[in-house]
Amino acid sequence: MTVTFDPTRYKDTTRSQWEDAAGAWHTWGPTLEAWLGEATALMLDAAGVRTGSAVLDVAAGAGGQTLAAARRVGPDGEVLATDISPTILAHAAADAAAAGLTNVRTRELDGERLDVDAGAFDAVISRLGLIYFPDQAGALAGQYRALRPGGRVGAIVYSTAERNAFFAVPVSIIRRRANLPAPAAGQPGPFSLGGPGALADLLRRTGFRDVETQTVAAPLQMPTAAECVRFERESFGALHQMLAGLAPAEREVAWQEIGTEMRRFEGPSGFTGPCELIVASGVK
Repeated sequence: MTVTFDPTRYKDTTRSQWEDAAGAWHTWGPTLEAWLGEATALMLDAAGVRTGSAVLDVAAGAGGQTLAAARRVGPDGEVLATDISPTILAHAAADAAAAGLTNVRTRELDGERLDVDAGAFDAVISRLGLIYFPDQAGALAGQYRALRPGGRVGAIVYSTAERNAFFAVPVSIIRRRANLPAPAAGQPGPFSLGGPGALADLLRRTGFRDVETQTVAAPLQMPTAAECVRFERESFGALHQMLAGLAPAEREVAWQEIGTEMRRFEGPSGFTGPCELIVASGVK
């Protein structure tokens, strides 16, 4: 049986899953920033985020990178955080307010339909968001439109599955147990832009120039494999989406197998989950 990919249904499900996972994703915020902090700083550098910049954050999630950008731009700049999930944006807005950052706004927007003024931003950033868009070229075209001439885009994506076992192991186990086919070329997924040159080529095709990429080792370090599995089980919307077709008991068995497999990344200093990210940038 051939399964036809339905982008509208996919995005509806994605919104629902992130609405459900928003609280957990926010709770795990300190873990996320410890894990992604170095790559985030590199992305902000690559996107030219500096004092006074107007920044658009696409697929902002709970907003760790939003707050980092807001601190950089200072009171003379601003950051607009956008996401498909209003609940997760509410957490980002609350965190910004708690941090005393008055230069952050949030707006519920589909990353493929950025209803913002053309040429209004100095920088557009997206941390682990672009990979989940069905129309990645269309999403980047919207980001290009939002930038002023000379503005910069910065993005973080996962590299290949082979270099991201912390995520690839659960994905492969769930795919096998749920009888899910491997994603076809051009379909969204965690490793959809991880191949050599894939993201750089997409940026160039969109019209960006001076495109640069760098790989960043970003191992996910936690006390135990069980803690990593809890992190992923509670907050990774993509995994919940893949598990949706299994009965509750079957989901539990899948998580048990994932826990067993992940223990191979434990050592004397705890759990170290292999992860490699790509930080890319380009100029309009």
